[in-house]
Formats: sequence, structure tokens, C-alpha cells
Amino acid sequence: MSSDPRSPSPAPIPTDLRRLDDGSIEIHWSDGSSHVHSPRTLRNACPCATCREKRAAEPAVSPLTVLSPEEIRPLTVTGMKPVGQYAYSIAFSDGHETGIYLFDYLHGLGSEG
Repeated sequence: MSSDPRSPSPAPIPTDLRRLDDGSIEIHWSDGSSHVHSPRTLRNACPCATCREKRAAEPAVSPLTVLSPEEIRPLTVTGMKPVGQYAYSIAFSDGHETGIYLFDYLHGLGSEG
């Protein structure tokens, strides 16, 4: 019995993950591609509800905002943990760690490495 040609191919899964010298994360995928993700790109694309709401909100009226000490330091990825076999939880140096990055979402981010 042959497979249905109309069925979608399985989503790529990570096969290798490494931190580059500049702090970026390089992910190699099962489809042969590799993507490089800067910490800022990952943080700005955080899929958690709080971050999605902040991105959708009107910008603050005052252009002068007070930054926390965590926001002043260069942003880094401090940890990545697998969530089941479908996502990573990513922790950042600014203390944020609630985003669950599905593999297909991560695959769509970043630049080809």
C-alpha cells in the first residue's frame, strides 16, 4: 500500500543544537536545513501569551522607559529544554522563560546557516 501523495510531509525535527561564539543558537534539522537564531530574534518571537499581548498592544505613550538591569545587559539564551518531542522551552538572561517554541515555529524563524 503506497502513501497518499496529498498527505503533508512530517514536520522537520532538530538533529543537532549548538551555541555559536556570538551567542546565537544553530539548529540542524531533519530536512537537511540549518538555521541560526540570535537571542534577540528568539526573544522577540516568544510565543507565550504575555509576549503575544505585548506585541499586539499599542506602543507606550512615553518614549522614555526605565529599563531593568536585566534589560540593560546583552541578551543571551541561558537554557533550552526539550518539551516532549515537539518543542523547546527557552530561558533568557532577562529572566523570561515561559515561551514554548514548537519545532515547526522554530524552523520558520532564523536565517539559513
